[in-house]
Amino acid sequence: MQQKSKVFVGLDTSKLKISVAVAEDGRQGEIRFLGEIDNTPEAVRRLVHKLASRHGELLFCYEAGPTGYGLQRQIAALGHECAVIAPSLIPKRPGERVKTNRRDAL
Repeated sequence: MQQKSKVFVGLDTSKLKISVAVAEDGRQGEIRFLGEIDNTPEAVRRLVHKLASRHGELLFCYEAGPTGYGLQRQIAALGHECAVIAPSLIPKRPGERVKTNRRDAL
């Protein structure tokens, strides 16, 4: 039986959609873009349950912005950690200034 692992889940939120990326624990862990989901409580609940069934500990984060803290509260109510990160604290390389939802989630 495969042991369940710690997984980091990066979210890029907008009014209508949430882009989702997953990074496995460890320096050699794989980073994958999973796609987009609707920004609704039901879609978030389904995503969290799907990821929880496949992995052990889930650690979520997303960039603070106009969408507020509702997503953070929902994920916490489902039993998982969710950090809301100030955009000014996210390191960026000089060549990575192009903004896309996929890149922001990763």
